[in-house]
Amino acid sequence: MSNEEKVRVSAEVARDTAEPVLPTVNPAVEKSQPEKETIHPAVYVVIWITLSSSVIVFNKWILDKKNFRFPIFLTTWHLIFATIMTQILARFTTLLDSRKKVPMTGRVYLRAIVPIGVFFSLSLICGNQTYLYLSVAFIQMLKATTPVAVLIATWSLRMAPVNLKTLGNVSFIVIGVIIASFGEIKFHMVGFLFQVAGVVFEAIRLVMVQGLLSSGDFKMDPLVSLYYYAPACAVMNSIVLLFTELPTLTVSDLYRVGLFTLFANACVAFLLNVSVVFLIGRTSSLVLTLCGVLKDILLVCLSMLLFKDPVSLLQAFGYSIALGGMLYYKLGADEIKRYLTEGRMKWAEFGSTQPVARKLTVFGVILFCIILFGTFGQSYSPVSSDQLHNGIGKLLGEKGE
Repeated sequence: MSNEEKVRVSAEVARDTAEPVLPTVNPAVEKSQPEKETIHPAVYVVIWITLSSSVIVFNKWILDKKNFRFPIFLTTWHLIFATIMTQILARFTTLLDSRKKVPMTGRVYLRAIVPIGVFFSLSLICGNQTYLYLSVAFIQMLKATTPVAVLIATWSLRMAPVNLKTLGNVSFIVIGVIIASFGEIKFHMVGFLFQVAGVVFEAIRLVMVQGLLSSGDFKMDPLVSLYYYAPACAVMNSIVLLFTELPTLTVSDLYRVGLFTLFANACVAFLLNVSVVFLIGRTSSLVLTLCGVLKDILLVCLSMLLFKDPVSLLQAFGYSIALGGMLYYKLGADEIKRYLTEGRMKWAEFGSTQPVARKLTVFGVILFCIILFGTFGQSYSPVSSDQLHNGIGKLLGEKGE
């Protein structure tokens, strides 16, 4: 029998209804589509920048403007609040379910988590102490040296070999911050030393965290890290608080600031840690780096606007060098060129498809810059020399109060 006859005969034979029938796909039924992201990643970026800036401005306002001279208490309160909230989230939500994958034991906690928590606590204490002496703008400029401190700490703890080329790349950050420091009008040595110590402690903490995560078994997002670090840091800070600020802290000091204000301050600080988890999950490390730079620039502007902190032209020049050096160090020349090329292509495509919208965007940016410099004109101060003060000073305005 030929193949054609076999096919014809098999088609004519009736199917036995007693035999099992394989399931078939019903074309009328639509295939289930994967759930689309309902929230644009830009929303997470805006939320993170807003919360990150708000925490710093909020702390500065409480410690300086409200004359609440108890930065260690404020840090301790943040950590106690974070400890309570992470415990609640662990029991009633799924945000901290990834902690179950971490092989945490009492011995690991004492040998790894507690030392990291000590340096985390020290960095927070020194960071909040700085707000009593320095402006927010200058603090952000000094924080730009964190990548340099991390690099040196990595070499000092022998986590990586010394690389002179990398050292040359980060040297621009150091040069920029040195220039900005010389241009600082309200320079205070005690605040400067506190901020340097805070950067050093933070760098050591980051290197220790890097060493812990390198094992592969201790992958933790920022919220899970806070779940483990916050209790150790709270105990550490409470001990320091007991022998420093607590004997002089009174109930009237708390009422002067306001209990609701302290509660709101702790909420904003905790929500910042939650927002970091979503930002990392929805974006990339590049976006996080660029958001950090944008946040620092925004904080400098807010410091000038809200606290009338003067910023000299020399400071602005030095800070620009530091930010450029930080981007070059974190991204590299090739990555920067690639993203600039992609940006130009997208901008040209945007202009060809929506020319009116692009013109409005350019007009809005120009208008924003005019309003920005007009608003901050009184906060800009030239370098403190007689020639610049008499010349450029008349154009840009006197020193801020």
